[in-house]
Amino acid sequence: METTPSFDASGVAYQQSRISHWDAIARKSDSWRGMGKWYHQRLAEIYRFHIAPNSRVLELGCADGKLLGALNPSRGMGVDFSPEMIRRAQAKYPNIEFIEADAHDLSAINETFDIIILSDLVNDLWDVQRVFQEIKRLCTPRTRIILNFYSRLWQLPLGIAQSLNLAARNLYQNWLTREDIRGLMRLAGFEPVQITQEILFPLPLGGLANKFLVRLWPLHHLALSNFVVARPTIQRAQEPTVSVIVPARNESGNIRSIFERTPKMGRATELVFVEGHSKDDTYAAIQREVKAHPSTPSLILQQSGIGKADAVRLGYAKATGDVLMILDADLTVPPEDLPRFYEALVSGKGEFINGVRLVYPMEKEAMQTLNFFGNKFFSLAFSWLLGQPIKDTLCGTKVLWKDDYERIAANRSYFGDFDPFGDYDLIFGAAKLNLKIVDLPIRYRERTYGSTNISRWKHGLLLLRMVAFAARRIKFV
Repeated sequence: METTPSFDASGVAYQQSRISHWDAIARKSDSWRGMGKWYHQRLAEIYRFHIAPNSRVLELGCADGKLLGALNPSRGMGVDFSPEMIRRAQAKYPNIEFIEADAHDLSAINETFDIIILSDLVNDLWDVQRVFQEIKRLCTPRTRIILNFYSRLWQLPLGIAQSLNLAARNLYQNWLTREDIRGLMRLAGFEPVQITQEILFPLPLGGLANKFLVRLWPLHHLALSNFVVARPTIQRAQEPTVSVIVPARNESGNIRSIFERTPKMGRATELVFVEGHSKDDTYAAIQREVKAHPSTPSLILQQSGIGKADAVRLGYAKATGDVLMILDADLTVPPEDLPRFYEALVSGKGEFINGVRLVYPMEKEAMQTLNFFGNKFFSLAFSWLLGQPIKDTLCGTKVLWKDDYERIAANRSYFGDFDPFGDYDLIFGAAKLNLKIVDLPIRYRERTYGSTNISRWKHGLLLLRMVAFAARRIKFV
């Protein structure tokens, strides 16, 4: 199945020369290997980190299918305009569908994918924006576009390697910058979620350089490959329902205010209370207020485990809404702010909306000084680790789609289960799924009832353990 895009005479000549070139490379590769083996092995490792097994994956410019075959997709499709490459891919990977077509015209494809890959392709394209516009039709709101392309800093070393027959020769290239790609993607309706520099030493014994040194300033500027993970700017069509999860331990005096002050959002808004071993009459207070507010959909749960994370997970499991919100029962984040979180999520501005307490001035007793500086430190650490700006990691209010939470929960074993707060469990999971994280500033209020359940030193040490653990599982992989 071959499709031929329409070009002017220059475009036709450009494409034909490249088809002939890659046909020749395919034939040459039957008996020649060059020095690219270690580079492609590292590429496959990086893509496997970003792509969950059994995903629906489309690769444009798939060549002989080696990268696509390494990803174990549940549904794999490779597209390349070189008939020689396609023949070899079909022979090597019979369980994957390969199509001879030009990436500038994907009209023959009529399905959507979880992941769309453009590996070392954009610098070789005639019209990059046109290709981005072609793949938009193949996306859902949850699709992720992942592409890598050479840094121009490596133009001379690559040219030398090609002249010595150590690397496959390229025709003249676009040599696009990260800023060029960012602009072209936005013109086509995509938003970059994460941009990184990868592969410092594309030769044997490069593990230390490629997993650790390339993450450090200023060495990351010397990397061979730029990686971009992007999402389509597509809004979900239907107005959703909302579940507000309220973990409540020793918060009896705040329950009535939660019922009275929580706004109605979406088609319907339910309150899901999770009471956790309170020493006061919190559970009885929830029961009283449920009876006093019969028009408010509500659910009362009691956790058998301990910790906020356990309470939140129980609430999420029983919630019926399309959108999941956390509202701490201490009301230090006002319930009246929740519609801002709802709008940021439903409008498509973000996929994980994270409350931030560190922008506006705080009320006098809202956060103690040591806690404030601790949060500042951890926000800087996690922004670096996750590759997305996170100004406040421990604000209790976080909002995401339920189906995204279910994907986070399914992947929880990747990080382990040692977060008593639940905040880092969600943040790590969202980053691993390449969800767009958006900080939303709120005014943090002083408690009017009860006292904090957080132990500053004990939990601070635990957070340091999480930083180290996240470094191993997210940054240095």
